[in-house]
Amino acid sequence: MRGAAEPEGAEPGGPDAPAPLTERGARTRERIMAAAREVFEERGFLDTRVAHITRHAKVAYGSFYTYFPSKEAVFLEVADGLFEDMTRHVLVPAAGPSPAARIRHANRAYYEAYLRNARMMAIIEQVATFNEEFQEMRRKHRAALVGRSARAIGRWQRAGLVAADLDPELTARALAAMVDHSLYLWLVQGDDPAGTERLLDTLDALYIRALGLPPDPARNGGDAPRTGR
Repeated sequence: MRGAAEPEGAEPGGPDAPAPLTERGARTRERIMAAAREVFEERGFLDTRVAHITRHAKVAYGSFYTYFPSKEAVFLEVADGLFEDMTRHVLVPAAGPSPAARIRHANRAYYEAYLRNARMMAIIEQVATFNEEFQEMRRKHRAALVGRSARAIGRWQRAGLVAADLDPELTARALAAMVDHSLYLWLVQGDDPAGTERLLDTLDALYIRALGLPPDPARNGGDAPRTGR
């Protein structure tokens, strides 16, 4: 088996050749990326070879290196697109009926995105343990998420809704970690003791109460977790 961080050898001249800008070239590149994601999800990162990807994409082996210098490179681009999908919604919308309602919306939007990408997220967690370039990319996406949440918390502090002694960034990091790891255990590890709606309601309640925000007035009974699935 190839080493964990050892790239597969590129063909001569391949890595330095720019990807064609033709419509056909763009379609081929997208087909390789789609095939790579499917193969990574099926085989895992370590057991995937460039040959597996090209066979699945139905392209010549050498064509891969016209677009990507290595298996690691296509994985990073697939993962980057995945994180873009998971974070393109505004996690804490600027407008809405109440801060609590915005948090509920954000948690559910993130859950739906995580559900779409759960199989790939399992592979990503594996690669994050040994690939420094990937770790840096992940830190970049996490910092963008935390930054948006921290700015919202800061606004709520200035409005007198959140205690002024909370550090907005550290609070945003802690709450994001709670939601992210809970969904990882739920959707990747299969830890399902209570049902999805109860989990999401509980995460909402913990998030809202940790900030000291008033409950969502549109919900009967506030933001307490439901008793059923």
